[in-house]
Amino acid sequence: MRTLYIECNMGVAGDMLTAALLELHPQPQNFLKKLNEVGIEDVHTVVQKVSKCGITGTQVKVFIHGEEEEPEDVHHKHAHEEHAHHHVHEEHTHHHGEQVHYHEHHHSSMQDITKQIAALKIEDVVKKDVVAVYQSIAEAESVVHDRPVTEIHFHEVGNKDALADIVAVCMLMHELSVEQVICSPVHVGYGTVQCAHGILPVPAPATAYLLRGIPTYGGSVQGELCTPTGAALLKHFVNRFETQPVMVTEKIGYGLGKKDFAQANCVRVMLGETKENDSSVIELQCNLDDCTPENIAFAMERLFDEGALDVYTMPIGMKKNRSGILFTCMCKKEDKDKMLSLIFKHTTTLGVREYESKRYTLHREMVEKETPYGKVCVKKVTGYGVAREKAEYEDLAKIAREQGLSIEEIRKEL
Repeated sequence: MRTLYIECNMGVAGDMLTAALLELHPQPQNFLKKLNEVGIEDVHTVVQKVSKCGITGTQVKVFIHGEEEEPEDVHHKHAHEEHAHHHVHEEHTHHHGEQVHYHEHHHSSMQDITKQIAALKIEDVVKKDVVAVYQSIAEAESVVHDRPVTEIHFHEVGNKDALADIVAVCMLMHELSVEQVICSPVHVGYGTVQCAHGILPVPAPATAYLLRGIPTYGGSVQGELCTPTGAALLKHFVNRFETQPVMVTEKIGYGLGKKDFAQANCVRVMLGETKENDSSVIELQCNLDDCTPENIAFAMERLFDEGALDVYTMPIGMKKNRSGILFTCMCKKEDKDKMLSLIFKHTTTLGVREYESKRYTLHREMVEKETPYGKVCVKKVTGYGVAREKAEYEDLAKIAREQGLSIEEIRKEL
């Protein structure tokens, strides 16, 4: 499976993630030209090669009105809760907390930003990703400042800088065509940071909100390592957070920040193949002798709806010579707690057993084929010297109903 692994040992910021992913792109200069032509007003992005702690990587610089802006500033990208003001004298900070300068600019609402995104010359699927990332940042600011999302406004300069980063990452993720994204636990730094509203703890409140459910740690670096933009991008694109899986790496990218630390201030990304055919799964089992067939059927339905790999039952004999059901749910490791909650909620069991099983699978791919009866989805499987395909049952059944034929007749004809 084509996998992207993101290593956040020094946190993550939008510009650093952009730079790292750009090193994976087969035609980085063409991509940069395309990025600068998408239509972000008064914004121009350039890259340069730099070295930190003996590591050479890419650094992104964003110019607004011809002036270089700090690549990823947590606080100048924070929404401003005083939505009635159009011009605010607001303090800026450097990426990782260093004070820089002051600006006066008006602020943009989420509605304004959505209009800007709609006008960009990018694919609709990328626009959806960009809006979703911004929406999560607005939601975080809404919770932190106790204001409706409609009242959240973003600083103009910081917003354009952030928009360039978010659009770049969303475009790169689309063009790299990865099947899954895995990320390390995120180093957030520690201490406090000064911003326009006073001294805030690290991670900043909006960042902390975005990182809910994501494994993080403080480490030994004092300062702000993870930004709201970086956190929102991870939240949107990452499938799971864990240490690097076994993978055959094809390309490695380094995105470097501007500030210097004792260790290399970079985001590292790896693009390669992970084996899909020898993974581990969790089996959750319980014995039921007082649960109705209707309740068991509904429990199975809910488990499948929430991502169970398989759910099945077997008749068993239980204590006191009772007939019962062995109820089994097979799921991914990261879904275990969710499946446990559903089993306890929808069955009468008082306890569930857990087993970890090795699973071997064939590579699966869904393709659409044109037939005399219209489009039919076909599942193609390969691996272990096997290659076969099978039309999806629901598509065959639909055609069979419409044509008054049996499923087998339709299958043979196709």
